[in-house]
Amino acid sequence: MKNKTALITGGASGLGYEFAVLLAKDSYHLLLIDIDSDKLSETKKELESNYPTQVTTFTKDLSIQNIAEEIVEEIKETSIDVLINNAGFGLFGTFAETDWHREAAMLNLHIMTTTHLTKLLLKGMVARGSGKILNMSSLAAFQPGPLMAIYYASKAYILSFSEAIANELKGTGVTVTVLCPGQTKTSFQEVVSQKTSENKINFNIASPKDVAAYGYKAMNKGKVVVVPGTINKVLSKIPRVMPRNTTATIVRKIQEKNRN
Repeated sequence: MKNKTALITGGASGLGYEFAVLLAKDSYHLLLIDIDSDKLSETKKELESNYPTQVTTFTKDLSIQNIAEEIVEEIKETSIDVLINNAGFGLFGTFAETDWHREAAMLNLHIMTTTHLTKLLLKGMVARGSGKILNMSSLAAFQPGPLMAIYYASKAYILSFSEAIANELKGTGVTVTVLCPGQTKTSFQEVVSQKTSENKINFNIASPKDVAAYGYKAMNKGKVVVVPGTINKVLSKIPRVMPRNTTATIVRKIQEKNRN
C-alpha cells in the first residue's frame, strides 16, 4: 500500500515540526517547506532517523507573491493527501508606525499563499474523493487586535475562509480544519517584536507539542473549528457577548503589558 503524502508549510520548527513528527509516526511521506534551510536539513535527518518516513524539503519564502504556483509546479507528480498551512509570523506596533513591507509580506503569507496553495491542491483532493486540510489560525481571529492589527485581521480571514470552504466540501470526502490556539511557546514572540523575545504574560501558555497533537486529532476526525484548552474556548466566546470596542480595549491593554 502506497504511503500517503503530507505537505507542511513552516515545517522546520515550532508547530510545523510537531505536525511533521505526528505525520511521520503515521508513516506519511513528508514535504516540508520552510525559509530556514539549515533547520530543514536538521529536521529531515531527525525524522528519517527516528520514524518510518521519507522527507523532501523545499527552502522557500512563502511571503513572495505567486509562490504557491511555484511549489505546486515542483510537486505536480505528487498527490497531496494532507495539507497543513502552518507558516506565519506576527508584527507588533501601531499601524501608523509599523513597516509596510513587513506587513505586506505577512498578508501575502497568511492570506494569499494559504488561499492559493489550498485552491491549487484542493482540486486534486476533490477529484480523488479524499483529503484533509488544516489551516493555522489563532485565538486572535475572534476579536480585533490593536497593536497587532494586521496579524489579528489576517487570522480572522483564515478562520472565516476555512469555515466557508469546509461547508462547501461537505460530502466530497475532503475536510477542512482551522486550528485556533492561544499563546503557544514557540519562536513566534521573537519574530513579533525586536524589543523583547520573552512573553511577559506567562499565564495559559501551551506547548507546541500539545497544541499540534490536539489539532492533529481534530483534523483526523474532520472537525472544523478547533480551539485547544478550556480557557481558550471560553475566551473565544467572550467577543460574542461583549461590545467589540470593549474587546479591542482589553486586547490593547494585554498587548501593552506584554511588551512594556
